Amino acid sequence: MKNVLSALLAPQRHEPAAIAGASIGFQSLAISACATSSLMLELETWPKPGLVSHIDCGSHDDMNAETFRTSALAIQPYFESLARAGSEGCKMGRLRVIGIDAERAMLAATDGINTHRGAIFGIGLLCAAAGARADGHVAGNLSLGTTVSRLWGDDILDGPMPLHSHGGKARRRFGAGGARDEAALGFPTVYQVGLPTLRQARAEFPDHPEAVRVQTCFALIAALEDTNILHRGGQRGLRYARNAARAWLQEGGIAHPRWRERAQSIHQDFISRWLSPGGSADLLAMALFVDTQERRPSDG
Repeated sequence: MKNVLSALLAPQRHEPAAIAGASIGFQSLAISACATSSLMLELETWPKPGLVSHIDCGSHDDMNAETFRTSALAIQPYFESLARAGSEGCKMGRLRVIGIDAERAMLAATDGINTHRGAIFGIGLLCAAAGARADGHVAGNLSLGTTVSRLWGDDILDGPMPLHSHGGKARRRFGAGGARDEAALGFPTVYQVGLPTLRQARAEFPDHPEAVRVQTCFALIAALEDTNILHRGGQRGLRYARNAARAWLQEGGIAHPRWRERAQSIHQDFISRWLSPGGSADLLAMALFVDTQERRPSDG
């Protein structure tokens, strides 16, 4: 008994590899939790023109907020796997396999409804980049977007084209760049539109986080060649969507005293036209994720 107690009370020695493995596991779990939180925050934003939220179903009759919550929880373990794969220096082929598994889990959880395919691709790559950066595969001050482009950009462009996705059909029909180009280039719309809008709006309205997210969503709709809108409304629908979002922003955005009423009116117009800017919703979630992962003290 004395020998047993001595062994239990003795200082524990941990091998460096075991400590490193535990650290990587904790980091991957934290990254995946951040990704899921970003998806939930995107959902809890209203009004977003044509999009599902905790208030209504937007331009969709096959999904609601609970569908999105179920989906987000189902794919969270795969965000963790992607972060770990990035920390292990995995190539795009391995990331793609994890992404396919995540999509299967999403479809199983939602009875075949595509809630988060774009987010699995975009936020999934950013999770892998966060893992790679945390484990020193790239410089610690390198942005996640640049990390994606540097490590996997060529393979993203050279990878198989999805034949049956709405975005893929819009790319082929209208020649739009879509999510693949956005990712391969390091998510320029996130970094040039989403993040600056998010941070400026938060600095001006620090006590209104949902309004800040609405402002960011409208800015992304105004800027993005959204293949989901192209699929549903063609070039005419895309022109309407971008012009409506730009007009709302030019009239003051959330600084306007009746901003929510005006945003809700545009939301209803999108519904009547069956438009849903799913690409912009994905980029909003990505901007929220990147903002948290790359937050500086000066950002507030």
